[in-house]
Parts: sequence; C-alpha cells; structure tokens
Amino acid sequence: MISRDFKRFRLAALPALAMVFQLAFAEAPAHKHTDAAEQEYQAKGGSPMADVAMRQDINPLAPKMTEAEFEKSKRIFFERCAGCHGVLRKGATGKPLTPDITLEKGLEYLKVFIKYGSAGGMPNWGTSGVLSDDEVDMMARYIQQTPPAPPEFGLKEMEASWKVIVPVDKRPSKKMNNLNLENLFSVTLRDAGEIALIDGDSKKIVSILNTGYAVHISRMSASGRYMFVIGRDAKINLIDLWMEKPDTVAEIKVGMEARSVESSKAKGYEDKYAIAGTYWPPQFVIMDGDTLKPRKIVATRGMTVGTQDYHPEPRVAAIVSSHFNPEFFVNVKETGMVYSVDYRDLKNLKIKMIEAAPFLHDGGFESTHRYFMDAANASNKIAVIDTKEGKLEKLVEVGKTPHPGRGANFIDPKFGPVWATGHLGDDTIALIGTDPKKHPDNAWKVVRTLTGLGGGSLFLKTHPKSKNLWVDTTLNPEAKISQSVAVWDVNNLEKGYELIPIGDWSGIKAGPKRVVQPEYNKAGDEVWFSVWNGKDQESAIVVVDDKTRKLKAVIRDPKLVTPTGKFNVFNTQHDVY
Repeated sequence: MISRDFKRFRLAALPALAMVFQLAFAEAPAHKHTDAAEQEYQAKGGSPMADVAMRQDINPLAPKMTEAEFEKSKRIFFERCAGCHGVLRKGATGKPLTPDITLEKGLEYLKVFIKYGSAGGMPNWGTSGVLSDDEVDMMARYIQQTPPAPPEFGLKEMEASWKVIVPVDKRPSKKMNNLNLENLFSVTLRDAGEIALIDGDSKKIVSILNTGYAVHISRMSASGRYMFVIGRDAKINLIDLWMEKPDTVAEIKVGMEARSVESSKAKGYEDKYAIAGTYWPPQFVIMDGDTLKPRKIVATRGMTVGTQDYHPEPRVAAIVSSHFNPEFFVNVKETGMVYSVDYRDLKNLKIKMIEAAPFLHDGGFESTHRYFMDAANASNKIAVIDTKEGKLEKLVEVGKTPHPGRGANFIDPKFGPVWATGHLGDDTIALIGTDPKKHPDNAWKVVRTLTGLGGGSLFLKTHPKSKNLWVDTTLNPEAKISQSVAVWDVNNLEKGYELIPIGDWSGIKAGPKRVVQPEYNKAGDEVWFSVWNGKDQESAIVVVDDKTRKLKAVIRDPKLVTPTGKFNVFNTQHDVY
C-alpha cells in the first residue's frame, strides 16, 4: 500500500508532472510518437457498444457521478478507449484500468495522464482538444467506477436477428448477370455502413448495398458465388453474386462487436460453412454457408500464453480457412492462442490450441498457402502457423507493431520467396523467408528490412504477375506522407522506393485525403487505392497502371463515402496477395 505521506507528495508533484508532459509534447516531433498511430487505428469508427445498455454496479469508493455523466463517459470510453483498454478495462494493447488500479492512482493523477498523455502511446486527449477539461475530469472519475458489464449474446439472440431473405431454392441455378465476377471489387464504405460493388473492367459502380456499421471486411466463398461482409456491429450480410443484380440473401447479427468472417475452403466442404469471430462477447460461431443459420458457438475466454493468467475478454481477430484440411484458424487476440477448429463434425468439435504470442491481429498465407503468417502486433512478432500440421512453426521478431493486412508474397532476388509486413510503429518493412525446402537457411527469419515512409502503415500488396511492392502509410501524421504511397521494384530493392502522390492524383482538393490499402485486379496489371476522407467530404478510388506506375483512372462518385478496404473477388477467393 502507498503511504499517506507519499500520496500527499504525489499530489503536490502533479503540477510539475503536468508541466513535464506539456514540454514533452511541445518539443517532440509528431512523427516520433508512432504509438499514436495504433491508438488512432483502434479508435477509428468507435465502437457500436457505445449505445448498448449495460449493468452498472455502484462502487462506494469511487468519486460520485450523476447518471448523465456516467452515460456520457461510457460513450466516450467506447468511442475512444475500449479498443486499447478492453470492454471490461482489463487491458489489451493498452494497460488495465480496473478500480483496484485507478482508485490507488487517484483522481488528480488520472486527470493528468488523460489530459497530457504519455510518450508510451497514451494520447493527449485534453491538450489535443478532443476532450474538454470537464470531460477529462469526468473520464478520470469514470475509470474509477466498476466497469459496466455488457450483456452476453448467444444462440437465442442470434436466431432472433437471423433472416433468410431469399431461400436457397428461390436463388438462381446459374449466373444471371453479365458481370465479370472474377474482376469485381467489393469496396468498404466504412462510415456509410455500405459496400460498393465496382466492375473492375469498366470502373463503374454496379450497386451500393446496405450492410453493417463500420464495415470491416469482405470474404468470398470457395466457389466465388457468395460474398460475406461483416461490420463492427457484428452484422453479417450474405450476398449472392449470381443474382441478376447481386444482393443480400441472408443476414445475421452474431454479437455486439466483431471484425472477422471466413468460409470453408477444404475439398468437399466448399461453401458449406461460414465462421465469424466477435470482439464482444469473446467467442466465434460456425454457420451454414448458404443461409447463415448458426450451428455452433464457442467461447474464447481462457488463459494467456506464457503467464497463463485468466483473461475474461479475449477478442477474436483474423480468421483464415485452411487449404489442406477442413479447419479454420482463429486468432484469439489477447490470449495469444491460435485455435485450429476442425469443422468436420460440429457435434464433436475438435479444437487444437496453438500457443503463439499476444496480441494476435491480422495476417495471411505465404505463397504455398500452407503457412499462416500471423501478426502478434503488441509482441512485435510474426507467428508462423503450419496449417497442414496444425502447429507453431516459428515466432519471428519484426519491427514495432506489425500490421500486414494479409501481407505480400514475392521472390526476393537474393533470398528467394519472402512474405512482407509493414508496421504501425516504425518505418520498416520486414521481409521474411518462406521457403524451408529450397532456401532453408532463409526460412522463418527476417532476411531483409526496407525503410519506408514512416510509422502508420496499414497495408501492403503485390501480385504474382507484378514486379512492384506497394506500401501505404495511412496513419502517419504528416499529410504529404499519408496522402502518398511508396513503391519498390522487387527485383531491385536496394534502389529504394518511389513516392507516388495518390492523393494529388485523385483531384480532390479538401480533406485529409489519406491513402489506404492497395488492391490488385485479377490480371495483376492494375492496383487500386482508396483516398479516404471524412464522411461529409469527397473521397475517391485511384487506379494505377502497375507496369508504368502512372495514373490510369479515378473513380469519383458521391456514393463513395469513406472508401477504405477493397476486395477483388478472384484474389480474395484464392488468397492471392
């Protein structure tokens, strides 16, 4: 326990501490605080749980709050803080904020940290103007309260939300449109709660479909007929691309907050099942692939890798479908576990728990589709998961906070096949050798490190028919950098990158114009970029000729509201990246 004398000393020192924080933030160059990129990324779009009614236990030791103050504070927490500190404030990529800790720190101490932040990654919510002094005071009181408990979401709730809009027997038996589905793009319109289907040949919008809040990803069924779209509100839309006008044929809500969906791809199980993982409640659900009927729900609460401490809310992040066995590989974020889920017999479900490292986020396959290159971003590692044998192959140390998306595969002229990841927290791109048969000395280690534009990279991409590696830096605080991309010649990496001003090429004059997520067409001769502005601002998609690196087309339309991720049907279906 901290003594009363020390507490008095601590309170007396708070003004000086505040001054230190002010100076630190005033003097330090913004681009050096690369942890802020992760904070912003986690908070983008907020959390749909801000509006969820939650049970509140009164803590008599905590500072008093009115009901109105508590509700406002809850909203701010889920919009700004929960992504890092967790729903129950047990800690995730950010530190725990439970009452046993926060009450000991005291009100004034907490106000300083909320207002001024820290060089370790805590944003300066007060001095940045995001929160007023009154709101800082309110949040300092709020995090001393007992965390409100959100309700669970089980089979009853899922079934109540489940709708089959077009029954299977009423759907087309063959493709009823003239679209080149293999070069169709599903474009996330994040803040509109929609996706845009865009014809990759004509660059025309085919249709705009209402989906879920803060749409996250689109995934394809093994056949290429069905598309699964999931938003942060855990709503899934099943879209039938064979219809005369592709549209939603089934939908379901699988929780209160989610990020991931995938479909079965093993031989004999094509299109049979879908799986979705949620942030809250911490669980995943297996559904019928053609109707989304929920079949099996599995909780992910459990012990963490290494310390074997119990974690009450380990969120489900990326999920991939094995190309070798009827298995899904599920990232259980906070525990650092990858679940190998054998879906051959749902009544006798087999789950293998593979120890990797916390906090598992995103990732994709290397070129043979055997190894899942899995980013444990808070551990600064890539976990190499052998999906054929169902085991951890290697943990590879990389840069600060890897965020590969699905990564990028190509042949390094010196080291052979590699898979690449960028980082939120530094300016490097790590190339990991992926060929244990022909290049065993290079396998599962960083063989080359490229220096890019600066911390804040979300995605990078190449294509088997391309010689280019494209890397965004979406979250870099400098506009010139976040509005541009870097591109390397994979056959001459020592030459360094060329800077491509995608934001300028869009023709848009106002807004942050952040450039995000390169995505190739099927042929591999075009790469598409989103120019991401605010909800009330104009955004665009810029198409670049991959061979010449010159502007090819700009797609501008009022219906393109906050375009972010883009998913080419063929490349997504076959895990081409």
